[in-house]
Amino acid sequence: MPTEPTRRRDARRVTVVPEGPILVEGPVDMVLEDGTRVCSDRFLVAVCGCKRSKRYPLCDTSHRKRVRLDD
Repeated sequence: MPTEPTRRRDARRVTVVPEGPILVEGPVDMVLEDGTRVCSDRFLVAVCGCKRSKRYPLCDTSHRKRVRLDD
């Protein structure tokens, strides 16, 4: 019978959302390609996976398709 893997105390859970952000249990300390650090003390951090965010590396939901509703 398969068992759930034992979770290390210092491990963070990362959830990849299809067509959406990468959710990381916080707090997080990210280091970008240019050496810039982005820190967040939130309990859940949405990291942009599509690079469309104006707040990159944090997600601002720019990945969502905009749908115009006609009245």
